[in-house]
Amino acid sequence: MLVAHNAWARVRGPRKPLDSADHVGAEQTLRKTLSWPHLVALGVGAIVGTGIYTLTGVGADRAGPAVILAFAIAGAVCACAALAYAELATMIPTSGSAYTYTYTVLGETIGWVVGWSLILEYSVACSAVAVGWSAYLVGWLQSAGIVLPPELLVGPHAGGIVNLPAVLVALAIAGMLMAGTRESATFNIILVFIKLAALAVFVALTLPTFNADNLSPFMPYGFGSTVQGGETRGVMAAAAIVFFAFYGFDAVATSAEEAKNPGRDLKIGIIGSMLTATSIYMLVAVGAVGAVSYTLLAGSAEPLAFVLRSLDHPFAATAVAMAAIIALPSVILVMMYGQSRIFFVMARDGLLPRWASKVSPRTGSPVLITGVTGLFVAAFAGFFTIGDLAELANAGTLLAFIAVGACLMILRRTRPDLPRVFRCPQPYVVGTLAILGCAYLMLSLPELTLMRFVIWNLIGLAVYLLYGRARSILTRDMLAEERS
Repeated sequence: MLVAHNAWARVRGPRKPLDSADHVGAEQTLRKTLSWPHLVALGVGAIVGTGIYTLTGVGADRAGPAVILAFAIAGAVCACAALAYAELATMIPTSGSAYTYTYTVLGETIGWVVGWSLILEYSVACSAVAVGWSAYLVGWLQSAGIVLPPELLVGPHAGGIVNLPAVLVALAIAGMLMAGTRESATFNIILVFIKLAALAVFVALTLPTFNADNLSPFMPYGFGSTVQGGETRGVMAAAAIVFFAFYGFDAVATSAEEAKNPGRDLKIGIIGSMLTATSIYMLVAVGAVGAVSYTLLAGSAEPLAFVLRSLDHPFAATAVAMAAIIALPSVILVMMYGQSRIFFVMARDGLLPRWASKVSPRTGSPVLITGVTGLFVAAFAGFFTIGDLAELANAGTLLAFIAVGACLMILRRTRPDLPRVFRCPQPYVVGTLAILGCAYLMLSLPELTLMRFVIWNLIGLAVYLLYGRARSILTRDMLAEERS
């Protein structure tokens, strides 16, 4: 038994102390500039975005009117994960989100896998939003009589060369983040207000036209996830992709180290943003599917504007499209912010090159790695479709949520004495539901997406074994203590 325990300990790797952020140098310490309004806006800014503005149509294509049920299922799974995040974020107020929690509870190796998956999640999610933003921009320009070369509006998968608007918006947001965290967060609050105002207009105009006939048949492709006509369809197939529309609250957890009062601000930011976004999503989904047939909705890259045009509200359609053009970059901003912080913490831990953990003395943010992140996001946005990107991002997120649910339950059992500013109700029930729900959604993703995700993590494990494990700061410090 002891031999097996020691073997597992070697595979698992060392575990971070709960107060790991207190033991880093000033040049690798993030500045505390964010209060709870910034965090709520960060969460809402990330959650309410491409998912509701563009993936409503993709979800309707996979589930029909039951896309409403798909939103509810995805929201319920995310709610369980959000409760787990809220407890862990206030216990471990260190940047890095699920990566840091897993490293602390389950060890370095599993922490690396989660961190590597989060890099994929945030990067690809940013790219998906950039592609969605590009679709709204092109639609708005065409309605104004401006036609751009089609080869520069879509990637090779859709017969073009590169999605140039998506590339440019990704690079612009990276530049904004490099200017400073507080400045970016304050600007994000303005964008969130514009976005919510546009969605309120959409709901006000569509709910009075609700037609129950548009909900029949409610579940044309069944409940499960099956391949039909060459496409993966069903309520769970739709839930597996509209799940992308709900996460974003985990980006709040990545800001833990920059929160002025993490014990109070983080729980308000995570739970507040989740409740706000879920309420909005259900209203918008009912309004969209009730107003027009799902068969028409499924074919639109800008479904909300399409619905309003179908209801003969051209001005409102133009206004909603313009709001999406102005405000969707807030999602890119928050996701790119989260990705750069994951990269930053992994580099600070020595698992990635240390230059990536340098913080600008002027802005208090990791400028260099933010720029690299922007280039990475722009490359994905230029050459892939929104469906492919959203599915791949979901795979990384679902794995992270499974890990967080496990960490919640393990810490409750192994460290019941730790002070908890926020205590998740029924932690074993919530943790189990988060794990099972996320696992089921992951299995509902297309096989090609899962294959790409496995390949990504095999590459990650190779990087860890060949580079990160030997350079781990925690391992180095432990060996130094043993020698002394």
